[in-house]
Amino acid sequence: MDQAVQLDGISIRQAGKIFLTPDGNRVEALTDINLEIGRGEFIAIVGPSGCGKSTLMRLIAGLMPLSSGEISIAGQAIRGPVVDVGIVFQKPVLLEWRTVLDNILLQVELRGQDRDKARPRAMELLAAVGLDGFEKAYPRQLSGGMQQRASIARALIHEPALLLMDEPLGALDALTREQMRVDLEELWLQSGTTVVFITHSIDEALLLADRVVVMSPRPGRIEHVIRTDLPRPRGLDGRKDSRFSEGEAEITRIFLERGVLRRASALARSIRPAATR
Repeated sequence: MDQAVQLDGISIRQAGKIFLTPDGNRVEALTDINLEIGRGEFIAIVGPSGCGKSTLMRLIAGLMPLSSGEISIAGQAIRGPVVDVGIVFQKPVLLEWRTVLDNILLQVELRGQDRDKARPRAMELLAAVGLDGFEKAYPRQLSGGMQQRASIARALIHEPALLLMDEPLGALDALTREQMRVDLEELWLQSGTTVVFITHSIDEALLLADRVVVMSPRPGRIEHVIRTDLPRPRGLDGRKDSRFSEGEAEITRIFLERGVLRRASALARSIRPAATR
């Protein structure tokens, strides 16, 4: 049964998830996850592939059951899909036969809300994500970045208390990704929505989040939580702040210690470019 809750904060206590493979083996995806997320907070979860980041997002959304522990919103344990949530995935997943505006309003239609009343809000969101004038375009007429902008607008149309984003910028080219990050921060500052943002990018996590949750390799557990304290809006200048460099160094150190990253080998360091010989 779908679960409607008023978001005052998310509490994750000793959460764990085990999957069974088709041959009956147990795969522990997450273990002993403990995290408190405040209302209106922007949380980024960063970690290596396979560490359970996306699984944790789905558990928060109530899209799959926990194997152990509890996740609650406003003190109410999650027992099914959470209604007041917007979800953005890595791929936009737009319907090719619907215009951009109709794709955004699909969220309203599925929730049984008034399409005509939602239209002005949809047009506002299109302008906010840089798609003003593209409401009648079809997905095939848009670049990948523009399609992702439309998917973000669709996730926000019903003004959710919680926005879950699973590597939404991961498939974009570097320049589009940078602009989308800036635009996303601006949208969040305007909305006050609670955001849980999944990413592989240390830069992205530090430049967007209030706190960065650093995950270990599988079974995923929280290695460290870093408060960024960078002034907002961070925009394109956030990397110039010494606190960004400190956070980047700290997360890199954790990943080096856990074997997620490794330094260049002695052989690689000994090889000089031909032009310098």
